[in-house]
Amino acid sequence: MPELLVAPSILASDFSRLGEEVRAVVDAGADWIHVDVMDGHFAPNITIGPPVVAALRQHCEVPMDVHLMISDPESYVESFAHAGADIISFHVEASRHPHRLIARIKELGCKAGIVLNPGTPQEDIEYLTESVDMVLVMTVNPGFGGQEFIPDMLRKIKLIRAMLGDRHLEVDGGIDAGAAASVIEAGANVLVAGSYIYNSPSYLEAIETLKSFSPAV
Repeated sequence: MPELLVAPSILASDFSRLGEEVRAVVDAGADWIHVDVMDGHFAPNITIGPPVVAALRQHCEVPMDVHLMISDPESYVESFAHAGADIISFHVEASRHPHRLIARIKELGCKAGIVLNPGTPQEDIEYLTESVDMVLVMTVNPGFGGQEFIPDMLRKIKLIRAMLGDRHLEVDGGIDAGAAASVIEAGANVLVAGSYIYNSPSYLEAIETLKSFSPAV
């Protein structure tokens, strides 16, 4: 099992002071910064684009984990890579040629991840797992923060962990102190948490609580 990592999602932060919010969670122990990119088509919301990622790069000393919840991700990976992304993940449902897109992300110097919506079976990525650095399992339907964790995703996490070996398995959606232990036991090692961290009185305590569920502790 790879190291447990916590990746706060800036979707739940105060957008009027994004740079400060990123520095605050990094100082509190965040391992990655998770950036949710939505286009209003693939996911029913519109968030941020490459210029914001580029602006945040100067405030962020840890890997920037860019999650593309967009149609036609092929047209945007280069812009996000040049903006400073370290990891770029896209939804298998959104790409007609995922192998080619994975290769392109790596050519741009980034780690490549593939993402599954709750209703998408793990078999849809069976022939992609050898090519990727990470799989992200959505544990809510994409679009908005603050949703409740879907317990049925635990079985999917277990099945994907068996496919991945010791590579990263990330989960995103409804992750809090209640869900963390279950997803880690199922095989997740990267926890994306937005509302749980950014709505907490103490970012440090929230991140430390999530990390306390590590099997190594």
